[in-house]
This record gives sequence, structure tokens and C-alpha cells, in this order.
Amino acid sequence: MAVKVLIPTPLQQLTNNQATVECAGASVKEIIDSLEDNCPGIKARICDDQGNLRRFVNFYVNSEDIRFLDGANTSLSDGDEVSIIPAIAGG
Repeated sequence: MAVKVLIPTPLQQLTNNQATVECAGASVKEIIDSLEDNCPGIKARICDDQGNLRRFVNFYVNSEDIRFLDGANTSLSDGDEVSIIPAIAGG
């Protein structure tokens, strides 16, 4: 199953400057593992030491925030698009 993952600019150094990466997986969690296999070091940027998604990194599946779906266990289908969006704060 192929899923397109949109990579934010700060993480593109880990994806050979690719803005999109094709991955295989049936859930967001599996996509993250697939990304790590292909782009070593990326998981440490988006997950904490326990493997949980960092709270300042937002994930969307087909424009829906996974926090309102099933989190990292959100199911994916062939052709879905996963966006990784770092949170931005200002003052």
C-alpha cells in the first residue's frame, strides 16, 4: 500500500531534500517506521524516546488532524496523503 508523506522543509535534510516521500504502511505508526527505515534519524525528530508522537509535531491524514481520529493508530488506505506539520509558536 503506497501512501504519500509530505515532509516539512526542516526535515527534508533527512529525505535527500525530497518534499514528498512514498511509504508503505497501514497506520500512521507504520508509516513513521517506514520513514525511519528509508530516512534514518527522522523518527527521533517526530517521536519522543518512548516512540510517542511529539506534541509539537502535527500529523494530518487527507487534511484531517489525527488527534481527532485515532492518533498514531489512524488507519491508512492506498493513495492517502500524510502531512507532517511542525507547530509554530510566536509571541
